[in-house]
Amino acid sequence: MTIISNKGVVLKAHPKGMPKVDEHFELVDRTIDIENLKLGENEFVLRNLYLSLDPYVRLTLKEHEPKHERTINKASKKQLVQIGQIIIGAGVSEIIKTNNPNFKVGDLVYALNLGWEEYSHIKSDATSNFFFINKDLLKDIPLSYFASFIKRGGLAPYASLKYIGKPKEGETIFVSAAAGFVGQLVGQIAKIKGLRVVGSAGSDEKVDYLLNELKFDAAFNYNKVELDKALYEYCPNGIDIYYENVGGETLEVVLNHCNLFARIVACGMISQYNITDPKEKYGVKTLENIVTKRLYIQGFVVTDYIGTDIEKEYEKEIIEWIKSGKIIYKETIFDGIENVAKGFVDMLNGKNIGKYIVKLADY
Repeated sequence: MTIISNKGVVLKAHPKGMPKVDEHFELVDRTIDIENLKLGENEFVLRNLYLSLDPYVRLTLKEHEPKHERTINKASKKQLVQIGQIIIGAGVSEIIKTNNPNFKVGDLVYALNLGWEEYSHIKSDATSNFFFINKDLLKDIPLSYFASFIKRGGLAPYASLKYIGKPKEGETIFVSAAAGFVGQLVGQIAKIKGLRVVGSAGSDEKVDYLLNELKFDAAFNYNKVELDKALYEYCPNGIDIYYENVGGETLEVVLNHCNLFARIVACGMISQYNITDPKEKYGVKTLENIVTKRLYIQGFVVTDYIGTDIEKEYEKEIIEWIKSGKIIYKETIFDGIENVAKGFVDMLNGKNIGKYIVKLADY
């Protein structure tokens, strides 16, 4: 019998605020007949092994509103998920059937546009978003790491810190949401580069992780202390680099503590993702600091760095750092497609320490 289960998670309704598992997501029972599936030119079929749960996916669940047309770019508009469609994220898969000369059965790939489903039929126009995984590296590094940060997931914080943050030994960097996937990498890389690293997180457990496992110079629970006072205490010489993951009021306060010519790496603004009406988003009131302090602020997406020399540099360095113990990486792995939506919502609610990954199949 060639017909097998291919469960997937579809968008049930566009969230207006924080997504809810039962209200906005639906696990659908589907099947796929892999043996009799006829592939077009350059197409292939994947058995999905690990899915990465990332905050940016929340932005793809918005309902497109023509009146806000200018607030999203063309690429973002194309990524918007429609009701009833499989949600798209990133992850690691094995090729099990192929009509593409560049991919053979048994290859492991990292994908930027992987469906939240057990198997994926990849059309020819999407193959450019798949990247080979060197199986020899699996002797030293878990396969799940490739779903999260060995490939493109970690390239973004690495490259943005280097090229936008321009870190210099002895400087102070402040990282918001520091116990999350991006924050823990940025903080450790900054330590390797000789910076004073200060991070904020939402629980005492996360603060303990930052201080005692990742060896941050300072960290604090933003739910227990006033941010302004904390930055005076833990960044007495001001902030040279702010790695921005939160936005809103946090950004407003941080701008007051930035030194002249400080660099702000705008990676994300998760505090604003669940606010659908632009009029309700937090209005930062300290923007005059950008002018008076000559601040440099730049956003980025990972595709800015794909195919560049820094991509090869990153993979070489990150693997060396992992093997030498300079990078400690924490991940939480859930089992089964039925846990994808819950894991995603928990991550958005800040329950994670490090990276949330969902294992769909053994390899």
